[in-house]
Amino acid sequence: MFKYLAQIWNSKDLRKKILFTLGIIFIYRLLAHVTVPGANSEALIATANQSQLLQIFSLLTGGSTENFSIVLMGISPYINASIIIQLLTVIVPKLESLSKEGDQGRQKLNSYTRWLTLPLAFLQSYGMILLLNSQSQIPIVENIGDPTVILPIMLTITAGTLLLVWLGEQISEKGIGNGVSLLIFASIISSIPQIVGQTLFLVNQDDSKMIPFVIVTILTIVLITIVVLINEGHRRVPITYAGRGIRSKNDQSFLPIRINQAGMIPIIFAAALVNFPGIIAQFLQNASSAWLRDLAIKMTGLFQPNTTFYLVTYFLLIIAFTFFYVSITFQPEEVADNIQKRGGYVPGIRPGKQTSEYLHEISTRLTLFGALFMGFIAVLPLMLQFFFTVSAVGAVPLLISGAGIIIIVGVVIDLIHQVNAQLVMHDYNKFY
Repeated sequence: MFKYLAQIWNSKDLRKKILFTLGIIFIYRLLAHVTVPGANSEALIATANQSQLLQIFSLLTGGSTENFSIVLMGISPYINASIIIQLLTVIVPKLESLSKEGDQGRQKLNSYTRWLTLPLAFLQSYGMILLLNSQSQIPIVENIGDPTVILPIMLTITAGTLLLVWLGEQISEKGIGNGVSLLIFASIISSIPQIVGQTLFLVNQDDSKMIPFVIVTILTIVLITIVVLINEGHRRVPITYAGRGIRSKNDQSFLPIRINQAGMIPIIFAAALVNFPGIIAQFLQNASSAWLRDLAIKMTGLFQPNTTFYLVTYFLLIIAFTFFYVSITFQPEEVADNIQKRGGYVPGIRPGKQTSEYLHEISTRLTLFGALFMGFIAVLPLMLQFFFTVSAVGAVPLLISGAGIIIIVGVVIDLIHQVNAQLVMHDYNKFY
């Protein structure tokens, strides 16, 4: 372990990238505690503690909601923009062709995503302010109907979101890892000490809370271990190239197809969508129209995190987004064509269409297993907490949600792979 850390430190380029990434994350955590001027933070904390949906949203934003900070919405508008662009990629032929143009096409799509983030962030900031104000007994922002009051706050929060997107891109370009994923990772990790402290306080006040606390802790460790194993699992499809023969294992190449090809992206998308109706419903509870209030009450009841409808919807969204994302990122026809162009073939399978169908079948089966696995991991902690609530044992806060576990493991594994690649490059450059 110490030797590995020493190798990282001795690599000058890698050391600079890691320190740069840590510096950006530190700036982000500072921004999360800068409150928007004029906001009643005490009223906001009381409101966040009363709403489970706001607690989940606050978890993904690293406490920005509770602090009413200038990065109140985190990068959720950017995530929503990414969902819209990816959906349009399937519908709009021009966007679909851009997605197939390699790095240049992806950069163009990322540019569209950033431009779409701006209006979404501005509109979402208004809805978020109204929602938080409507949920609080004491107004968080006074004179919210005055444009001279609400517009500066909206612009400040929108600028905070765009700043976070820019910081994430700086990490991706000059640091190490995926910047957006690292910011979400930092948000989830930053909330763990507070949750542990609250749980230990509950245990100190009530000994009956000790059992669920121990169970949740053990379950978290077990789930992290299982997620790591599944994320690293893959099916190796044998590939033989002309002229190499198949007399030994060294003459055989493999095409690895991962079980969890989509990574943590479906979890992030599903969490954003499944919580959106509940937040809108809470906003509509104070509507002037009676049918809107009735609709809001029904939606609020349906989209509470402890309801069956919420869990089933969350589970199905994860599966749907997993298949959707894999259908975009993994193209069996292109893979089969590349194998054939290089003079390779899958033993027992004809090159071309049959190889494409064979790879598609394998990918579909692995994707189904990976999607079901991720969905189960995401809803299991919520089901366990619901069981503790309805039983006489009593409930304690989750240390990390199922979605949080998948995100954390995905980010850490990606970081380890990138660090190892940088170390190999550093050792390779010694010979020149």
